[in-house]
Amino acid sequence: MTLPVGLIAVITLAGSFAPLAIHLSPLLVAAPTSTAAFARARFTACVALVASAAMLLVDRHDGLLHSAILPIHIGALLAVSGFVIAARTLHDRDLRELHEVRAVSEAAQRVLLRPIPPRLGPLRVASVYRAAAAHALVGGDLFGAVRTERVTRFLIGDVRGKGLPAVEDASVLLGAFREAAHHHATLPELAASLERSVERHLAQLTEADPEAGERFITALLVEVPDDSAVVRVVSCGHPPPLVRHGGRVAALEAHRPAPPFGLAGDAPDDYHLDTFVFGAGDTLLLYTDGAIEARDASGGFYPIHERAGTWSWEAPDVLLRHVSDDLDAHTGRHLDDDLAMVAVQRPTLPCAGQRPPCPRSPQPAKAAP
Repeated sequence: MTLPVGLIAVITLAGSFAPLAIHLSPLLVAAPTSTAAFARARFTACVALVASAAMLLVDRHDGLLHSAILPIHIGALLAVSGFVIAARTLHDRDLRELHEVRAVSEAAQRVLLRPIPPRLGPLRVASVYRAAAAHALVGGDLFGAVRTERVTRFLIGDVRGKGLPAVEDASVLLGAFREAAHHHATLPELAASLERSVERHLAQLTEADPEAGERFITALLVEVPDDSAVVRVVSCGHPPPLVRHGGRVAALEAHRPAPPFGLAGDAPDDYHLDTFVFGAGDTLLLYTDGAIEARDASGGFYPIHERAGTWSWEAPDVLLRHVSDDLDAHTGRHLDDDLAMVAVQRPTLPCAGQRPPCPRSPQPAKAAP
């Protein structure tokens, strides 16, 4: 408000003391045009009226009150003001629509990607989702967590494709996971159930769109029991998670990964269960390929295995902030693909008498070629 009022006051004062041959009143058009850049249309219209009154005073001082120049000055000011007011009105309408779209998008995100609580049983958890599309809050990446008795199960996945079809596929898989996770004793059984759900979904879509049969979802199922220092993993064509164990960062490579959902088998025997050490103080990082496929200005991929040792693993939320900041530094804050990450940490104080079975030890992460 200070800027337009100041402009009108300064121009009016200068015009009152300027020589009669110098007409400064046309400069008053700067008041409404500058106002439209930051104020709503109604306030801009008020400034235009005040500027017109000031123009009348300045032109009267210049002896133009009864000349043909006065209506030209005022007409030009009102015409320019009308143009900027119309532009501001369209801008305000678009802004309202954008706010409504963001509100719907935020509601969809809360339904599709329910926030994971910071504590699940004994575990500390953090999650982050970054959509590549401007103003988008949801996309084709997904994550979810379910607490079942003394076990916590996680799902992270990446749908092939983008846009609304990818969001639809993600919602189907997440909905099936949230229900089926309570009804299957093992991860292979759960994976087979999820594959059947995805198959039914794609079969229904194929009736209307033959290309729907080419869609699939890479995914990772993770299970962390409360009373065993292990983590169990079933991989369906998804990037391996990273774990910090004993001060070292390693990749949990699947021994026999299954194909992505939509292309996999529908029997538990089609899925191999890998078991790794996951003890007190260990931290697990799940991520989608938006991390490993992030490129710098020269086209180089983000070297996640090399960079993992530079992150702070002290807490899940701190870890995700470090990864996000490191990705921004690598890409110049421009992600070409959606990104989802979940960090899980077992508390530093294990249960009394807790002794792990004989899981596979994590293999050290290899540097990207």
